[in-house]
Amino acid sequence: MESNRRKDKGDWESKTNVPQAKQSVNRDTVCVLERQIFDFLGYQWAPILANFVHIIIVILGLFGTIQYRPRYITGYAVWLVLWVTWNVFVICFYLEAGDLSKETDLILTFNISMHRSWWMENGPGCTVTSVTPAPDWAPEDHRYITVSGCFLEYQYIEVAHSSLQIVLALAGFIYACYVVKCITEEEDSFDFIGGFDSYGYQGPQKTSHLQLQPMYMQIPLDNN
Repeated sequence: MESNRRKDKGDWESKTNVPQAKQSVNRDTVCVLERQIFDFLGYQWAPILANFVHIIIVILGLFGTIQYRPRYITGYAVWLVLWVTWNVFVICFYLEAGDLSKETDLILTFNISMHRSWWMENGPGCTVTSVTPAPDWAPEDHRYITVSGCFLEYQYIEVAHSSLQIVLALAGFIYACYVVKCITEEEDSFDFIGGFDSYGYQGPQKTSHLQLQPMYMQIPLDNN
């Protein structure tokens, strides 16, 4: 029984390519953590929350793949759809598609602070110059600056981050659908073969009639 389980687990890992899935999850997690760090530096609370939820669900998706849990994998696939939608919104936001404007960054900070993307001041080649005196409308605890000389504007860096996440999410969604398909085929094969009989399990058997055994008796002989 134990050897059959080990064999089935090995077949499952080879069929779903679990080592490759682990590498993909590690790559995805590293990319999200890198993005999370810069979102923390820029006090972008909405992206921080989204990144945190994404990391948790990616880990649960890997757990579902290893432990043969289709509900975890299905939930992971559903979340990837929402994750792609969120990143598309971020791209449209920074590219000012439609009525969106990157000047209203308070959307990403939940209107808690006036901070913007960390890359706005720290992008490649950017030069930050403080403006004095600050305008009357500027808060006292904030400095008023101008940014110039950037090789790449901060909105394009944010767009590149979101685009990378969309590519990784699409790859993860395809893999999740493949794993769910494999699980469905395994369950159908399991039911067709005969349930637990395919794994070496045999239930108690009932007899429809009694088996009669012959009985022998020794009768003493009378010499008279």
